[in-house]
Amino acid sequence: MMKLAWSLLLLAAGGAACAAPSGTLLVLNKSDDTMSFIDLASNEVRATLPTGDGPHEVAVANDGRTAVVTNYGDTANPGKTLTVVDVPAKKVLRTIDLGAYRRPHGIVWLQGDEVAVTVEGSKALLIVGVNDGKVKHTIVTDQVGTHMVAVSSKHRRAFTANIGSGSMTAIDLASHQRVTDVVTGKGAEGIAVAPDGSEVWVTNRDANTVSVVDPATLKITATLEPGKMPIRVKFTSDGTRALVSNAVSGDVAIFDTVTKKQIGSIPMQKEGEKLDNTQRMASQFGSGPVPVGILMPDALQLAFVANTNFDTVTVIDLDGLKIVNRLKAGREPDGLGYTSLTVQK
Repeated sequence: MMKLAWSLLLLAAGGAACAAPSGTLLVLNKSDDTMSFIDLASNEVRATLPTGDGPHEVAVANDGRTAVVTNYGDTANPGKTLTVVDVPAKKVLRTIDLGAYRRPHGIVWLQGDEVAVTVEGSKALLIVGVNDGKVKHTIVTDQVGTHMVAVSSKHRRAFTANIGSGSMTAIDLASHQRVTDVVTGKGAEGIAVAPDGSEVWVTNRDANTVSVVDPATLKITATLEPGKMPIRVKFTSDGTRALVSNAVSGDVAIFDTVTKKQIGSIPMQKEGEKLDNTQRMASQFGSGPVPVGILMPDALQLAFVANTNFDTVTVIDLDGLKIVNRLKAGREPDGLGYTSLTVQK
C-alpha cells in the first residue's frame, strides 16, 4: 500500500488545523489502464482495478456506489467501451460495448441510471443506460473532437466542447436534439456550467483563452486569459470561484466569477522537483507537471488536480488557496471522481 502523510495547514485567518478529509478519491491512470481507490483519511490506495484501454474520465452516481469509466483507447486503437464499477465492492460489474461509436471521453451522470457520454471519434453525444448497457439516444454534433460535456439542469441542456472545431455545442436533453454551435476559440476542450446555471465556461487550449457563454442567449459575454494551454475548468460549489488548469504553464489559475478577474495562480511543481523522464509528454505539453483533471467535491473544501506528467494528484485547500497534500497515483492520472463512502481494504 502507498501512504502519504496528510499535511496540516494552519489557516491564516483562524490558525486552526485543516482536518483530514473523508471519503474515497477515484483516479484514472491512463497509461496503466487502471482506476485507483485512494482513502482520503489515510491516503492509502485501497484498491486498483483494471479498466479498458486509456481510461480518461469517470462519472459517479449520486449515491456514490457506482462509477462509469470512459475507455478512450490510444492512437492506434480507438476505444469503444465503458467500464462499470461497484465502488464499495471494489470490483468491475460489467463492460458496456458502444458498438460503432468510437473514442468515448467526457461523461456526466444524468437522472436515474443514465449517463451522457461524448464519442470524439463519432462526433456525437450518447445517452447510455448503465444498467442495461444500451445506447438510448444519439445526438450528432457534427463537430470535430467532441471531447468534454457539462450539463445544466436549469436549462435541461448539455454542452460539449469540440477541440477540432473550436466550438461549444448546445444540446436539448428533453428532445435529444442539437440546438446550435457556438465558436469559442481554437482547441475548445474543457467545459463547466456554473452551479446556478447562469454561465458556461469553455477552455480554448490552443487560443490560451476561456470563453464565458450565456446559456440562455448562447452569446459569449467575456473572454479570459488564464495561462498557457488552459485544458479544464471547474466551479466551486458556491459558484464564486472557478479554477482553470493550465497544462503548459503548469499551474492552476483562480478566477472571481463575478468580476471575471484572476485572483491567484497556484504552481503545481515544487521548487527543485524534477521528473525522472522529462521527455515523456514533452512533445505535446512540455516537461512540467501537466495539470489536467480537476475535481471539487461539494462535500469538501478541497480541489484535486491530476498532474499527468508527474503521476501525482495535488490537493488544494479552497479556503487558504494553498497546496496541502500531494497524492501518489499511477502513470498519467487524468480523470477524477469522488464518493463519500469509505472503501474498506
